[in-house]
Amino acid sequence: MEILIIMGPPYSGKGTQCEVLKNKLGYKHISTGDRCRLEKNQKTEIGLIMSQYEENGDLVPDQIMKDLFSKILDENIQNKGIILDGYPRTIPQVNDLLELVDSKKLSISKVLNIEVPFKELLKRASKRAETSDRKDDKDSEIHLKRIRVFEELTLPAINYTKALVSVTNFNGMGQIEDITQEILNNLQQS
Repeated sequence: MEILIIMGPPYSGKGTQCEVLKNKLGYKHISTGDRCRLEKNQKTEIGLIMSQYEENGDLVPDQIMKDLFSKILDENIQNKGIILDGYPRTIPQVNDLLELVDSKKLSISKVLNIEVPFKELLKRASKRAETSDRKDDKDSEIHLKRIRVFEELTLPAINYTKALVSVTNFNGMGQIEDITQEILNNLQQS
């Protein structure tokens, strides 16, 4: 099973790119946010814990995410590949994921990082709030908090990841199709 990781700030288009790439590559898209919401809606033990964090725009503790991703990897071991969207988000999560991947005798094929300027992220957050049914998307304070959490925790994790595995940066500005094509061209060169 191939493992492709998409990183970047909230509202950078990670989920959009993952949805397009899953169809083009034949991989399964694993959205951390969607999976957390599923666990929460099903009121699983892990979901109840996650809901406390997710609704406030906070990151779920690393050990809980490690347990969830171990389960996700086991569930998808027969797939051609998976695209991880929203994990890892902290330096400890990078280490946890690498440990999980190694223990299951898998490897990370590529890490892609989508970059978008702060002001554009805020515009996209406002636009998403107009069409989303999610309560957390309606609150502009949560938008700011998500971006600040990214800057404080996830950006250092991306830089840390660069020292361990190959990470390719992509400009997240422009047409969705153009960004997708740039990503596909990069994946074909690997």
